[in-house]
Amino acid sequence: MKRREAEPAATPPVLPERLPLLPLRDVVVFPYMVTPLLVGRPRSVAALEAAMMRDKYICVAAQHEPEVEDPVQDDLYAVGTVIKILQIIRTPDDTLKILVEGEARVRITGFSDGDDFSEVTVEAIPESPDDGPEIEALSRSIKERFKEYVRLNKRLPDEVLLSVLNMGEIARMTDSISAYIVGKVPLKQELLEEPGLVSRMRRVNQILADELEILQIEQRIDTEVQSQVQKNQREFYLNEQLRAIRKELGYGADEDSEVEEYVERLEAGDLPPEVRETAEREIGRLAKMPGMSPEAAVVRNYLDTLLELPWKKRSRDRLDTRLVRKQLDADHYGLEKVKERIIEYLAVLKLTKKLHGSILCLVGPPGVGKTSLGRSIAEAMNRRFVRISLGGVRDEAEIRGHRRTYIGSKPGRIIESLRKAGTKNPVFLLDEIDKMGADFRGDPSSALLEVLDPEQNTHFSDHFLEVDFDLSEVMFITTANSLHSIPAALEDRMEIIRLPGYLDHEKLAIARDFLVPRQMQRNGVKSWKGGFSPRALSVIIDGYTREAGVRQLEREIASICRKSAKFKAERGRFPARVTPTSLQKTLGTPRYRRQVVEGEPEIGVVTGLAWTVVGGEILPIEAAHMTGAGKLKLTGNLKEVMKESAETALSFARTRCGKLPATFMQKNDLHIHVPEGAVPKDGPSAGIAMATAIVSLLREIPVRKDVAMTGEITLRGKVLAIGGLPEKAVAAMRAGCRVLIIPKDNEKEYLELPQTIRRQLEVHLVETMDEVLDLALVGGRPGGSCRDARKTAAGKTAPGASH
Repeated sequence: MKRREAEPAATPPVLPERLPLLPLRDVVVFPYMVTPLLVGRPRSVAALEAAMMRDKYICVAAQHEPEVEDPVQDDLYAVGTVIKILQIIRTPDDTLKILVEGEARVRITGFSDGDDFSEVTVEAIPESPDDGPEIEALSRSIKERFKEYVRLNKRLPDEVLLSVLNMGEIARMTDSISAYIVGKVPLKQELLEEPGLVSRMRRVNQILADELEILQIEQRIDTEVQSQVQKNQREFYLNEQLRAIRKELGYGADEDSEVEEYVERLEAGDLPPEVRETAEREIGRLAKMPGMSPEAAVVRNYLDTLLELPWKKRSRDRLDTRLVRKQLDADHYGLEKVKERIIEYLAVLKLTKKLHGSILCLVGPPGVGKTSLGRSIAEAMNRRFVRISLGGVRDEAEIRGHRRTYIGSKPGRIIESLRKAGTKNPVFLLDEIDKMGADFRGDPSSALLEVLDPEQNTHFSDHFLEVDFDLSEVMFITTANSLHSIPAALEDRMEIIRLPGYLDHEKLAIARDFLVPRQMQRNGVKSWKGGFSPRALSVIIDGYTREAGVRQLEREIASICRKSAKFKAERGRFPARVTPTSLQKTLGTPRYRRQVVEGEPEIGVVTGLAWTVVGGEILPIEAAHMTGAGKLKLTGNLKEVMKESAETALSFARTRCGKLPATFMQKNDLHIHVPEGAVPKDGPSAGIAMATAIVSLLREIPVRKDVAMTGEITLRGKVLAIGGLPEKAVAAMRAGCRVLIIPKDNEKEYLELPQTIRRQLEVHLVETMDEVLDLALVGGRPGGSCRDARKTAAGKTAPGASH
């Protein structure tokens, strides 16, 4: 078997006397060392590019202080390394990642600071011969200690040992081991600057001996810690290991930089006394905890929240009511009542310097501008705007937060939003407050009782925070589509402001002044001179949208703007002005047909009114009788409450037609139908309309077509209050009705209707069904008999009626 011969010494490369300089911050490169480097400084990048244009050689030298951005000769060590650039990769952030190989240690003899990069003149440091008995002895000692070093040091793989020990040149092996030793720049620079091989090997041998002693202490610490914990408590083991290391090195808890940072933040913050006391107590607890324990993470999160909350920071309110009104008018069309309430709020705040106002609740159908109005109010008042969507929230902890006994606990959304806002007086919008639910995790609507009560929210308590926070300076605004699902106690804490659906002329103004300019801007057709004709906008509103707000209207306008942009891109010019005639080519056939009451009065046909989430609708009610067994048949997808209302209406109608033959109801069936059949309907507000239809049928008196009505009926003929009056009034006006009959109990809502509706509708406030019949029946007399009514309406019978 042949003995392996030692590798011949490599021929030293011929190095240029003048080389570009690459300063290094925290790295020392040794000869024969292949290592990657990251280069980001402009002068360093320029030096690399110059080296690549020459022979790929460049000189690297470590800096005394890594913080120096543009080092000069005095900032660098006098001994460096000439390296050869093997590969350059440019990263996305313009940083160069290079792979280099050390060629020779050199001494820097001259320094030239150029415009783009620095250059140095160097002279190679000769290597001494690597033979002799002392070198052989040092070589064996270094190898043995390096083997033990690699075995104990978990950061070095076993492959390192194989690659280093197989090197034939002792000098090369010594430099490679120097590169792998864990040490700071001064220590490694000392090894690089050592010219004699023997003295360098002695120093490496000494360093390895010191490092082995430290690694053996670490191993002993590992053994001590391992005996204290179980195998499945890995995280706890790491904490104990850290504690043992700190104990061995003599470090104390007071030297923890994290704790010092919290102390500095506490001193810099302006906190109330009770909050400061709580924070100091928690910082003291954190200082005594292992840094990686789960409880320490909870304490850190708690302190971050406590110190970042705006306990005393406020934004300066803009209290000029004229400027605020001007901005509100610029952002939203109409909504006079809401704007007036905001101006009143600011006027009180300006005079009293204190916030003592109720919580505003904006109630209305989708798309009427409730959410955007909250943002506009914040901008007008120069306050931060915070929005929380409560739709689908079922957990009380979403409002009050989680208690700190749980891992991963966090504050509620109220406190968290104030933390992000950075001020204690933002405009806080609680969106979709009617969409909250409740389950086994609690009732969030009950948690909101404290938040929205001006008498209680000065000391709002979050489960996570556990100290009171003053919410009295926050302007809370809530939005809802309906009040039916809001608990009574929560509704009582809010001032209800209703936003009825927009009328056609209001939609036209909004489309002309707001929607069309915005969509033309967004779709790149701002310079389109043709635009939309007013008549075309009216047709879009009437035939292509069915909503109380303007969202669908804006989508249709956006669709036309996109088609105009496509036309411009393909043909180089904009299309002609949008007219009613061109709409069908752009948007297709109109999707909706407006329900309009027209024609002659009919027997048994009444125009009722219904409330929906998109606004009001007219509700035609038809009644007919035919030979049968005295049954009441109800169709039109009616729910329980509406069915009971129909039965009540029939019972009342029978009392008003007492002169019918005794066997009439026993020998005839009564059928009430409420189209459209596919739409579910419920509620008691169609009671007077169904009673009027039945009385009209039994008396054979037609009902006026221009009359719409809504109200709940009792067996005694009393008319009770209903909800959704603004939306129903808008629907009656749109349908062309001239007369609107509503309960006397809704007089307050009637007085709050817009003047436009009150001018166009002849509204009658009624208390009894006799008044309703007198207004709705053609020639009818309240309390008149069926026989007298038939004489009044001679010759006119209901369809399908039997005589």
